[in-house]
Amino acid sequence: MNSTTHSDEQRRHATGSERSTPADDAKSLSDIRDTYAAYADWMHRFEVFDRAVTGRYRRERFGDVDGRVLDVACGTGTNFRYLPADADLVGIDISPDMLEKARTQLADLDVDGTLHQMDAQDLDFDDDSFDAVISALSTCTFPDPGAALREMERVCKPGGTIRLVEHGRSALGPVAWYQDWRADAHYEKMGCRWAQEPREVVADAGLSIEDTTTGLLGTITTLEADPE
Repeated sequence: MNSTTHSDEQRRHATGSERSTPADDAKSLSDIRDTYAAYADWMHRFEVFDRAVTGRYRRERFGDVDGRVLDVACGTGTNFRYLPADADLVGIDISPDMLEKARTQLADLDVDGTLHQMDAQDLDFDDDSFDAVISALSTCTFPDPGAALREMERVCKPGGTIRLVEHGRSALGPVAWYQDWRADAHYEKMGCRWAQEPREVVADAGLSIEDTTTGLLGTITTLEADPE
């Protein structure tokens, strides 16, 4: 475990004892790990479609970050191709099966980077370790998204940037109705809260949103937040 510069009290606030309480039916970390063990191969094959749908949002939000970059919940490594070639990439994910696919992605793209199995809600990095922290389609799966977002803020340097591409409840009535109708079943199967409101999740975590956009009938939200 790396040493940190913040106090034990601050650490407790950032990683759990004072965090907002997740929903009573929220999946545990082991549940999430098991879900993505089952779906890692499928998600890797699905990535071509994912890039077709979300690629431009990832490129627009992640394409100009620089310095040391942390990709939180990097999954199979879908974000890697959208980062600048000179980025000093570090990726973390709770699922070893997803990280195995991410390592293949690094090799296929000939990208230098290091990957670690780690809980996004309790990052094993010093305060102010990264120039940029990015994450995509992740807050919907964290047992406590507020804790994970506060950890992203903790490890990001003052003057750095936190960039997110998230999905959530559509702005189009029929699509939103379907999401609401299937929300519980989708979460049970995939561990994904697909009817969340990403801006509310980020704001509730105490992050300062500097810029935000929406697309794809409101189901995709991109955000930039400045660490305090």
